[in-house]
Amino acid sequence: MKIIRAKEFVAERAWGALDIANMNGITTRLHWTDKPYQWHTNDGEEVFVVLDGIVEMFYRQDGVELSTILEAGDIFFASIGTEHVAHPKVASRILVVEKEGSV
Repeated sequence: MKIIRAKEFVAERAWGALDIANMNGITTRLHWTDKPYQWHTNDGEEVFVVLDGIVEMFYRQDGVELSTILEAGDIFFASIGTEHVAHPKVASRILVVEKEGSV
């Protein structure tokens, strides 16, 4: 059993993570960041939940770059092959559920 106070979590570096669970190869991690990630494509599906902060999520759809603003409580689902990158507007805490070993 674990109780995690997400709003209290701060990592030593951008995109640092607290491992919460690994359920049959699916990981759940709490990330803290104040800097953009990198463009990437997961080899599995990804659920990206903004718990605290504001994140601009850039993604490519049919070769066109788009973006949306995600605030606390918003969820971004990346299907297999969705190229995307997260840019926090402020320090943010994000819950990510994805296949173990994903970028």
